[in-house]
Amino acid sequence: MHPASRQLLRLSLVFVWLVTAIVSVVELQGQSRELLVSLPRALTDPRLATALILSGAAADAALGLWLAWRPGRAAYWAALGLMGVMTLLATLIDPGWWLHPLGPLTKNLPIAAILLVLLKDAAPPSP
Repeated sequence: MHPASRQLLRLSLVFVWLVTAIVSVVELQGQSRELLVSLPRALTDPRLATALILSGAAADAALGLWLAWRPGRAAYWAALGLMGVMTLLATLIDPGWWLHPLGPLTKNLPIAAILLVLLKDAAPPSP
């Protein structure tokens, strides 16, 4: 893959993860909190909802910075793993998000494809 193409793909992912982290903090009292406190039992505690949202934002920010400063196979695998876990959790919480017109979950499919392309193109680990 041409280096400029690889850079564009990687920087687009950096943007997605960093903006997601920022939006999660800015909208701390928004949709994510409403969703979490509407769930049964333990997740209805607003303090736990805040902790979960901020933990997710921290993970998104860390991943975005990792992809920005030290891209490579480990970062791409971590991104795929985090995205897979978040997608699974979101699906379990509200499967209807797969049908949302703005695609909060369907966007993860092309992101996974980009990560797989970057993984394939990345140098294999040294022996």
